[in-house]
Formats: sequence, C-alpha cells, structure tokens
Amino acid sequence: MADSLHSQIKITGMSCASCVGRVEGALRAAPGVRAAVVNFATETADVTYDKSISEVLDALKAAGYPAATQQTRLDIDGMSCASCVPRIEHALRAAPGVVDAAVNLATNSATVTYAESATEPAMLAKTLIEAGYPTHQADTGKADRDDKAKELAGLRRTTMTAAALALPVFVLEMGGHIIPAFHHWVHATIGLHTSHLIQFALTSALLLGPGRVFYTKGLPSLSRGAPDMNALVALGTGAAYLYSVLATFAPQVLPQGTANVYFEAAAVIVVLILLGRLMEARAKGRTGAAIRKLVGLQPKTARVEREGTTLDRPIAEIVAGDIVQIRPGERVPVDGAVLDGTSYIDESMITGEPVPVGKAKGDPVVGGTVNGTGALCIRATHVGADTVLAQVIGMVEQAQGAKLPIQGLVDRITYYFVPAVIGVALLTVAAWLIFGPAPALPLALVAGVSVLIIACPCAMGLATPTSIMVGTGRAAELGVLFRKGDALQLLQQAKVVALDKTGTLTLGRPELEDVITTNGFGRAEVLRLAAAAEACSEHPIATAITRAGPDNLPDVEEFESLTGLGLRAQIEGCSVLIGADRLMEQHNLDLGDLRLEAQKRAAEGATPIYVAIGGQAAAALTVSDPIKPGTPEALARLHQMGLTLAMITGDNAQTAQALANKLGIDHVTAEVLPDGKVDAIEGLQHQFGTLAFVGDGINDAPALATADIGVAIGTGTDVAIETADVVLMSGDLRGVANAVEISRRTMRNIRQNLGWAFGYNTLLIPVAAGVLYPLGGHLLSPALAAGAMALSSVFVVSNALRLRRIQTNLPEISQKPLHKEAIA
Repeated sequence: MADSLHSQIKITGMSCASCVGRVEGALRAAPGVRAAVVNFATETADVTYDKSISEVLDALKAAGYPAATQQTRLDIDGMSCASCVPRIEHALRAAPGVVDAAVNLATNSATVTYAESATEPAMLAKTLIEAGYPTHQADTGKADRDDKAKELAGLRRTTMTAAALALPVFVLEMGGHIIPAFHHWVHATIGLHTSHLIQFALTSALLLGPGRVFYTKGLPSLSRGAPDMNALVALGTGAAYLYSVLATFAPQVLPQGTANVYFEAAAVIVVLILLGRLMEARAKGRTGAAIRKLVGLQPKTARVEREGTTLDRPIAEIVAGDIVQIRPGERVPVDGAVLDGTSYIDESMITGEPVPVGKAKGDPVVGGTVNGTGALCIRATHVGADTVLAQVIGMVEQAQGAKLPIQGLVDRITYYFVPAVIGVALLTVAAWLIFGPAPALPLALVAGVSVLIIACPCAMGLATPTSIMVGTGRAAELGVLFRKGDALQLLQQAKVVALDKTGTLTLGRPELEDVITTNGFGRAEVLRLAAAAEACSEHPIATAITRAGPDNLPDVEEFESLTGLGLRAQIEGCSVLIGADRLMEQHNLDLGDLRLEAQKRAAEGATPIYVAIGGQAAAALTVSDPIKPGTPEALARLHQMGLTLAMITGDNAQTAQALANKLGIDHVTAEVLPDGKVDAIEGLQHQFGTLAFVGDGINDAPALATADIGVAIGTGTDVAIETADVVLMSGDLRGVANAVEISRRTMRNIRQNLGWAFGYNTLLIPVAAGVLYPLGGHLLSPALAAGAMALSSVFVVSNALRLRRIQTNLPEISQKPLHKEAIA
C-alpha cells in the first residue's frame, strides 16, 4: 500500500442513487484499483490505485460514467534542453490525477490534462518545482508578452555582462597565441603569474555572476541522477576552471609541463552559450508571431447603441444582442449579423481569402475582420470566447502545443542522451590519459570538455516543436486550422483524397445555369415570367429560378402547384406552365429540338425544367448545383501532388459521374447513405492506403471520423467541424491543396532539422573527442565547441522560421458581387 496513489475524481452521468453501485463496481473491477467509494451528493469517487489513473478513467468511460477532465498550461522556467522534456513529462504523469502531459520546448510550457477534483494547477506546479523546474500557471495576452520581453531583456543584459568580463581574459590568454609580440609584452610588463591572477579574478566573477545559472541548475540535476544541458556546461566549464586554479595557485601538484591555464575556455564557453540562448530566444519569439497577430485583431472598444445613445464601450462589456456600429476602415469588434448598410469586408486573416467579401442586410460578419468603405450596423451574435476569432486562436494554440508521433522517438533518445554524453566524455579523458602523447593530462582535459560542450541536445528538442509552431501558425494565416497534432504528420502521408459532392465540390444549392429558348421567345421575358411563377413555390429549384430573375416581378393572378409535375400560373393575362417533360406531354406541347438540347445538358448533370407560355413551348431552364469557384484548380493541384481523387456521394450515379468526368476525379461512389460512405472509405483505405476525407455536412461526420484525416470546410456544420482533424475556414477547396502543401513542407522541415541535429552530434562528438588529432595534431577548442553548439540550435530555429514564407500557388478567386445579376 506504500506505493498506492489516492485521487478524488469528479464523475459525470450519475442520475440517481442506483448509479453509485454501478460506478463502484466498475472502479473496483479496474486493474490496479484497491478501493473505491462513490459519493452521489458530490458526484465524486475516492479511488485508491497502484497503476495509471488512465486505466481508472477508462473503466469509468466504459461503464458510461466518464470522469470530468480539465486542461491547463504551465509555464516552465527551468527548461534548458531537450533532455528536460521527457523528465518533466514523466514527473507530471506520475502525479496523482494526471491523465496526460505534453511538454513543448519551443514555448517552455507543458499542457496537462487531469481529472477534475483529483488535482489542480497549483499542485502540478508544486510537483515540477520539487523535480527542479520552477513553474507557474501560464499567463495569456499582454502579460505573457511582457514576461517574454522581460526574459529577453534580462538574457541580453546577462550576455553583455559575461562578454565584458570574458573579453580581457580572452585577449590576455589568446592574444599572445595570435600575436607573439603581445605575449612578450604581457610577460615583460605585468608578468605571466599576474596575468593568470587577473584571468582568475575575471573568470571567477563571470562564473559566479552570469554563469551561475549553469551551476545552480546543472549540479542539482546531477545529484538527482537526471543530468541536463546545464550539467554538461557546469561539468565542462567547472573542470576547465578548477584545473586552471590548480595550475595558478598549486602548479606543483600537477605533472611536469602540464600546469596550463584554461580560464579563457571556461569564460568564452559561458559567453557563447548565453549568446546562443539569446539568439535562440529571439528566434523562438518569432515562432509565435501568428498567434500574436491573431490576438491583435481583436479591437479594444466598440460603438454600441444603448438607451438611445451611441457609446464607445470596452469589448469585454459587449453582450449578445447589442447593436454595434462599424465605421469605414474599422475592425469588426464581435461576430454578428448586418442590420443595416452595405460594405465589403476583408476576411483574409480568418479565411485566407485575399478578396473582400460583399456584406448586406442579413449577412454574417466575423470579429477581427476589416470593414471597407461602407458603414454597417450589426447585431452582436457571439462575443468573448464564443467568437470565431477566439475559437481560431484556441485551435491554433492547441495545434502548436501538439506532440507529433515522431517527437516521441526524439524524446526517448534525448532522455538518455546527456548521461551517455557524460559517459563518452569520461571515456575520452581515460583514453587520452592512457594512450595520448605527453603531456596527456591537458590534452585529455581539452578533449573531455569539448565533448561535454558540443553534445548539447537542444537542437534535437527544438527540431520538431519550432517547425510545428511556425507551420501551424502560417496555416492559420492561410485559413487552414490543424485541430489535432497527428493530422499535420498524417496528411503528408495521404495517398488518396476522398470528397463529398454536395456542399463540398459544389455550392450545395441549385442555381439557374442556362435559358434555352425556342419559338421566338426572348430569354429576358421567359425568365421574368418564370421567376414570378416560381416565387409562389418553396421548392429549392423554384428558389433558384426566382433568385436569377429580375428584382421587379409581375403579379401572379392565379397559381396551382401540380404535385410531381410542376406548376401552372396566370400572369398578365397569359398562361404559364413550368415543369418536367411529362407535364408538357400531358398538354400535347411539342418540345422539338428543345428536348434534345435539354437531354444533352442532363447528361452533364443538370436538371432541365420546361416552360410553356400561352400554350406554346417557350424554353428549357437548366438548373444544377454549380461547381464551387476554384474547385477545378484545387483538384488539378492535388493531382499534380500525386494524389488519387475520389468522390463519395448520396446523389444519383449519372449526375455524380458527369461531375467526376468534368473535374477529372478518378473514383466515384454514388447513391450511398452515411453508413455507405464509411464502407466506401474503408474500401479506398484498403486499396490505396492513408486517406483524407473532405466533407461539410452532419451526414459526413461518420466519414470524417473514419478517415485517417478528416477535413471539414468551415462553411459546414459545427458537428462536421468538431469531428474533423483539419478545418478550412472558407468553403474553397484550394484550402485542401494548401493544407497538404503545408503538411508536406512542415514535415520536410522537421526532417531537415532532425537530420541536422542528429548529424551534427554524430559527426562532431568524435571530432571533439580527438579522432582527427593523429592527422594534424590539433584538438577542437572547447570555445569553438561552444560556438558550434550554440549555432546548431540557432540553425534549427532559423530553418523552422522559413515556413513563415510559405505561399499558395493557386490563382485568386473573385468573390460573388454584392448585388445579384440576372442571367441575360
């Protein structure tokens, strides 16, 4: 019982006292549970267990009473390298009540999921403090940016102080090696011993001041048996410093000819590593630029109409239902619907679309977007955390904190890397002492210190999270949101992209495509009368015809709906008959060539509707669900990327095949129910491999969940978006091509970073150990090793920042104009 853990877990779903027995039974049957007592009044369970709490939570979920969980983010001050990541995660996951923990080296933070009531952020912070990592609950917004600015300013001051102390040390010791005359001058004026005393004083001040951080963090990590990068620096610089102290004050204890000083090595190593951290911190600060840009879109105030007056009020005081005025050029403060006015709004920071979108009465507007030259009056519909912008920021933050499957391997390697490096350094020293030429001791010291300094695993730990932060941030700017971290890695592995038809490939509503006239009737006159007649019907096709007609329609004198056939109307004293060919045949109307032309359009996926005026066939109206603007270009780009395209739809086979032929889609599955879509996806997965499914409707939710990667278009339903791994903020399918491109570019960037990080250590650790010494008689200077280590981390972060320059290579699509234009 000594090793048992105890947690109080908040339980959901208990509706009556009889649930208590079922929950207790489920808990006691769970592996590792020693005792469980459920309190119905407080809806909690006191559980004693000796295994992972995840098994306890799984048992509750299986019994139908899932535990309530919460998530928090902790800022960690003591992280110094990649080897810290697995140690912190291990400490958090071992804490009572913790379900999962993911640490991000790029943001120096941990995202922790825990069972509600079982623990709290303060207890989690205490756990990490006891593990040697000062921690506090994450701040957001301006406070967070201020903290980062203070940290950067402090690091800059520390680095400059260290450089000022190290420069004289470097000049006194290395100046003589570079310029022999300088060495003679020092020897003749202040003397060699005095030079060593000055170097000792300055180096001591440097190590006790700016360099103290390496010892206060590194030595405790050594004592805990979990050495980190600070421990490597502390061991390396400490060894060089102590050896130099002996050579200065007690040279007689060292072998003859080995009493050399290496104060400059210890000093310069500290300066270069601090400089590397400064450069790394500045570069890492730019990786979060996308989030800061999104946060900055929210206006601070809004003009609100209250009690007959218009006031500027703080955005936090705006509530749903408020009437808000937006002047030309202002940002939209909250989500809402237009009550009055017309304008064009730049929604590029939300959707990625560069062309302003026309807005008129009844149209939705999104907070954070920029109003054009018109004035608008809107009613607030969503405020605060419910706005689209707030949800986008949340999704991006979640994606940036994600841990890809590839990161798990990196974490396992870095966990054992630092102890292994210390072992290699000890072996290096021993090998030089045994096999090295005289004087072996200083050579062994130089080689051992160089190995310790050059082998920092920071570049390994930064390789993945920095690329994720920059890649997902740039994706958000282009209107692509990766809701789940795995999707970023999986999407670039996709072999086939399956797409829903209605609302995804097409607009999802019928539109009048063409008016084919006969018997001398004019297009405008036919459309005017047909639109007036159809205005009396609520059928979607009738709505499409009315929408295409002129604004001023004539009055309908008589109207009769003919179920399954069409309609009959009397307009301006003239009889109008609209419907299928069967209706025309019933009235003995000769369609002539009109039928052939209409059948040709039907073969292409359109629906023909015939119009007779005054007892004569007048026209065939072809109605179709039009292809979305940009869809052909997007699919062509996906083909160029080597992807197979498939369409899965409940529409009839003829219409689906006609559309597939027009768009160049490789596989078609038509006339399927939602369950049939799931079967079709599983068949495509078996045939091709990793599959991405793109959909927008509630009936697409099972398919989105079944696919390896579910992609929901943002114009779709909330259910579809919640089920998806990737969300496109606009309904434009170019976003799919952009998502694939970003996924591929980001994963390529991660592979480059990992290749550099592992290659750097694989090649340079042997060099630092002295394998090239027999070839030229030179060892790698510890100071050069420190410089190379610092530049390695900076290279990785700088390479990740290149993802900010990802550009789309598909043409822009003009938006629909503010006012409709009749087909003429």
